Amino acid sequence: MISQSFDIAGELRVRRLGYGTGMLTGLGYWGPRLEPEEAVTVLRRAVERGVTLIDTADNYGPDIAEELVAQALHPYPDDLVVATKGGVVRTGPNLWHIDGRPERLRVMCEASLRRLKTETIDLYQLHRIDPDVPLADQLGTLAELRAEGKIRHIGLDTVTAQELERALEITPISSVQNRFNLLDRESTPVLEMCQERGLAFLPWFPLGNGALARSDLPEVARRHGATPAQVALAWLLHRSPVILPTPGTGSLAHLEENLNAAAIELTPDDLVALDL
Repeated sequence: MISQSFDIAGELRVRRLGYGTGMLTGLGYWGPRLEPEEAVTVLRRAVERGVTLIDTADNYGPDIAEELVAQALHPYPDDLVVATKGGVVRTGPNLWHIDGRPERLRVMCEASLRRLKTETIDLYQLHRIDPDVPLADQLGTLAELRAEGKIRHIGLDTVTAQELERALEITPISSVQNRFNLLDRESTPVLEMCQERGLAFLPWFPLGNGALARSDLPEVARRHGATPAQVALAWLLHRSPVILPTPGTGSLAHLEENLNAAAIELTPDDLVALDL
């Protein structure tokens, strides 16, 4: 059987299948998607179903996703890990501007603390490395915030293996969040590095549309009485014990479907078929 849990940084135990909040915001991650009461219901149901890892970001909305997390779940259960991200500024739908200046990272982190109504963020991820700011300055700021007790652990989003290696030379890193799914495996070297070093790997776009179009995916799904999306999530859970998928949805029905994927045990033949 596959492991259902993982210890981030060796101390934050989470169920591997979590929940991402991006789909609680509108098109282009801008504005609200649902009425606040609907979003709160989805978040609370995720936790009721045993989710212990919520992944969000300050720029989802912007601000909206973090505010909804606090509205739905604060005061947070002792076993709930809330991860957020900073380092990107939004000016409109699908408009993203990287800003890794130390003073801006500090302002972003402290604003997330206020919105999430917490004194410490369990996992704070640098949403993108700013090419115009020395990496040591960006990670040095996050390390300072960690020393101040405002961050428990530091993560990275969208990095190469070389960038991860450089980051690890500067400060301890607990997680990486890269795009990865059945058809998009470009980040395999980063995943392998995370597995070697015991770092959590949070795949974004875990249900990429291309993956669901595979001709062999529906057949595997039929054998398990599952949906293709469930098999795509099950494949991630089988692919590596450090993978922590956090699929997002604003639908209670889709939430239940996604979380039920954790019960699917793929066979060796299934895995061979899906890896062709």
